[in-house]
Amino acid sequence: MTQIDTVAAAPPAAFVLTEAEYRQTSEIADRLARVEPGRTDDQQWLAAVRDASVELPTRLLVELRRFRRDAGPDAVLLIRNLPVSPAYGSRELPRTPTQPGSVERIATTAAAIITAAMLQLGEVVAFRNEKTGALVQNVVPVPGQETLQSNAGSVLLEMHNENAFHPNRPDYVGLLCVREDPTGQARLCTASVRRALPLLSAQARQVLSGERFLTEAPPSFEALESVVPAHAVLQGAGEDPDILVDFSATHPLDDEARVAMAELRDALVQVSSALALRAGDLAIVDNRLAVHGRTPFTPRYDGTDRWLHRVYASLDHRRSRPVRRDGGSVLG
Repeated sequence: MTQIDTVAAAPPAAFVLTEAEYRQTSEIADRLARVEPGRTDDQQWLAAVRDASVELPTRLLVELRRFRRDAGPDAVLLIRNLPVSPAYGSRELPRTPTQPGSVERIATTAAAIITAAMLQLGEVVAFRNEKTGALVQNVVPVPGQETLQSNAGSVLLEMHNENAFHPNRPDYVGLLCVREDPTGQARLCTASVRRALPLLSAQARQVLSGERFLTEAPPSFEALESVVPAHAVLQGAGEDPDILVDFSATHPLDDEARVAMAELRDALVQVSSALALRAGDLAIVDNRLAVHGRTPFTPRYDGTDRWLHRVYASLDHRRSRPVRRDGGSVLG
């Protein structure tokens, strides 16, 4: 399980903002970028974004609400033509960050728009042990970390549920493209368990539904001391299960489990799709139904590399309250 061999399916259909909707969204995001205290982790700024999120174009709000109700067969929502740079002043973006653990703590147009969109799906959250608990994180290649199975690497990133090891993993993962990959090599790969399930044998389904797998934390997490219990890969309703797996960090506990996990991976590869994100594209993955990864690419480290913002959203904010200090947005 070291390579995504083929990409069989077409990317999900895109929801494209009209020019009028782009201008409306840009005005909202630019205004939010100037709201005091101008820090993405501040609860006052977050409250302002939450309130303003209802002003997003009606068609976009309807699309987000439909996706929240049911993520469909692909479990991915692709929104195009979103603003990522301010309409006022200079439209130039800064250079793509290259430092480890890169995050966006200062409010910007792009940070405001992804946060507003994700707040229409749930409450935005982060994890104290990942990227210092920042709510808006950068997904960029980092020199010296090319081979890591993490957002900082540039080798093939195996299919995975985001933070699969964590009991409070996010329900949705939002990835907003701020700058596209100049080489055209990097593609977001997604695969839905709803597409893959019919390809699985009855034996594989049964084995995958048993607590016969262990999942480690990814390299982006630091200083974790908790023991993660064994879990099933297919969970919930047998005819429409959730999926919980990270093909670089989930370990089968016996030979049957190993065979079933390989069969699952083959099925996911058959139904996977790849998308070259363009600036202004927001891909939202239902983290319960779909896994995602990335094709390998060659970074330049010259300020023009691929740059995404990543924001998590959780549907049941109350469930994680015991591990959110002072009722904030960051989970322990």
